[in-house]
Amino acid sequence: MNQLNYSISPRSKRIMLLILKENPILERIISKEDFELSNLLAKRYIDILICKRPGVKKFILKSHSKEVFKRLTWSDYALLRIHNYLKYGGQTFVDLNIKSKESLSDPLKIFWFAYHYGTGGGKFAFFTDMHKLLIQIKAKKVKRKVSIKELKNWMALHPSGMDEDLIIIRNQNKERIIRKFVELQEKGFYKPSRKYSFPKGATLKHKIESVYSWWDDYRFHLHYAIRDYKTLYLYLDKSLTDNKMDLFRKASRKGLPFFVNFHYLSLLITKKLEGYVGADMPIRDYIFYNEDLINEFGHIVAWEKEDIIEAGKPNAAGWLLPNDKNIHRRYPEVAIFIPDSMGRSCGGLCVSCQRMYDFQKGHLNFNLDKLRPRKSWAERLRELLTYFEEDKQLKDILITGGDSLMSSNTTLRNILEEVYQMSKRKKQANIQRPVGEKYAEMVRIRLGTRMPVYIPQRIDEELVEILKEFKQKAKKIGIQQFVIQTHFVSSMEITPQSKQAIRRLLSSGWMVTNQAVFTTSVSRRGHMAKLRFELNKLGVLPYYTFSVKGFRENRYNFVPNARLAQEAFEEKFFGNIEDRNLMQVTENEDYESDIREILNKRDLPFLATDRLVMNLPALGKSLTYSVIGITNDGRRILKFNHDSERRHSPVVQPSDEVIIVESKSITHYLKQLEKKGCLIEDYENIYGYSMFTTEKRKAVFKYPDSLAQITKEINHFSRDMPI
Repeated sequence: MNQLNYSISPRSKRIMLLILKENPILERIISKEDFELSNLLAKRYIDILICKRPGVKKFILKSHSKEVFKRLTWSDYALLRIHNYLKYGGQTFVDLNIKSKESLSDPLKIFWFAYHYGTGGGKFAFFTDMHKLLIQIKAKKVKRKVSIKELKNWMALHPSGMDEDLIIIRNQNKERIIRKFVELQEKGFYKPSRKYSFPKGATLKHKIESVYSWWDDYRFHLHYAIRDYKTLYLYLDKSLTDNKMDLFRKASRKGLPFFVNFHYLSLLITKKLEGYVGADMPIRDYIFYNEDLINEFGHIVAWEKEDIIEAGKPNAAGWLLPNDKNIHRRYPEVAIFIPDSMGRSCGGLCVSCQRMYDFQKGHLNFNLDKLRPRKSWAERLRELLTYFEEDKQLKDILITGGDSLMSSNTTLRNILEEVYQMSKRKKQANIQRPVGEKYAEMVRIRLGTRMPVYIPQRIDEELVEILKEFKQKAKKIGIQQFVIQTHFVSSMEITPQSKQAIRRLLSSGWMVTNQAVFTTSVSRRGHMAKLRFELNKLGVLPYYTFSVKGFRENRYNFVPNARLAQEAFEEKFFGNIEDRNLMQVTENEDYESDIREILNKRDLPFLATDRLVMNLPALGKSLTYSVIGITNDGRRILKFNHDSERRHSPVVQPSDEVIIVESKSITHYLKQLEKKGCLIEDYENIYGYSMFTTEKRKAVFKYPDSLAQITKEINHFSRDMPI
């Protein structure tokens, strides 16, 4: 049945009548008996308004010019959105949130049908969004100005894992978990282990002391990680609600993997404590299933088209790859390397994982024994790295997974040694190549990991020595940037143990950066600001803040992109800093003290060095978007353009765009926040952020200048139609 034939609810009708009362011109337009006449009148009226605003006209002609964008008024945003609604009105867009069906955007027609017939299918969220839009177009003011006092008040709402009271609470959690482990061990719940067993006749005190010592061994946390909801229920002191247990049962029947270790479990608050109610929501939402994910598992499609790989055929970005699981590539200069080791797994399962598609396919899993590298891996490792060696443009390798630090020290040492030898051979081969035909040499090595969060005990002295030794010799062959990319999503994840882990990593001479995911809980006012503040204290530079990607499976954690834009303009901007004031961080490599000195000298609450982006299918990372449509249930339709400041595959053209139908309306999102204890009035301007341009990358994260004249040729590439 056509959505336009559905009646609107009494609540929707009330808000529509309010809109018409406040906007008599709109009523005159839609009162025409012929919709096409109404549509024509609306377009003419908007064209007249645009002619009166040169900045808006210039923005339309120059298509997202950053300089013009900066000069747009709050009312201009609204005018541009109405212009887009009329321009794209009547079009349908593929909507993978509803199993690849198409969603219609025709807001004027919805109004017209509602006015004439009481139909049109418009939901309350649709009319609410439109009401805010028509208020905005008449606005005299600019975007809301948040004071530093407001920001600090919001930040104060979010505790840090370094707070003294929280350290005490988590130590109590640790003791509870240890006592429960001893109890279950005595009952024969676990299979006998040579390494983690109690001697005959051991007293309860002795057993507890033994487990306390095992707690410092990351292997203990992996060995006894909780893999089913019944065991989880016991270790969380039976604090899970009946509703949550029902979800876990359903997930178990669907075959969803589950994996959480004792350390990370100890971060959860199981009792209602004053000052900490809801404080662990970002953690719970990150590791506990939600209904959308459970329902969609088994039907999840790859968000990133580049992840769909077939031997001998190019991926969506045009790159030819050795296989479909070890190397992923989107850009000319960097590729992801996923080793066949325990690095294919993680210290825990993040429910919004960008590789949930691979978990569904079985490429990633938590069968740790099966993931241990086989004898043939050493040979395969060398073969796979020849891809980087023989590529003319690759100069950056991101070793991840899974999680790069899930690999043992021995395995990681071997991987880094092979990366070193590959880089050395690539550099030596360039000596014979003429100027202008030389290959790009490796200049950056990165390790992606969440182990400082999930199991900080993994960062031991042996690992530090491996990293330190690799850097010392790799610098001699021209590799200049050594980066550990962590994944903290909340200040609640920062603990004394993670602080020690970060300090150890920094002592190796590697820079530590952070990538956060902007989930619903993380998106609360002041939360990201608090995370940046706490990370800076550790000597960590924020690198990316990602919009949650995916379709219906990630709807619960998805945040409308308008909220990212709002965070940038109203919170993040307090930490903005010019590149020239950041350079001492890379020059001295004393990250903790240098960051502290910069903050004090510039009187900044934090360093906002991260870029807000979404990983887009085929286009790469960008947050350059405009709202071009809206569904009848209020979900926005966004047109994204690629980041013009970085190199892309030749497949990507400057005019290329990706259209995304968001998985929830702003009204839906605000209701979620309200349930999480937020004051909705704190987010009043969110509806107005209908466009954004991707922020510039900070100089500290850019590649060093190349002294050699590199060939412009590209290999491992095909212009054949991607699969």
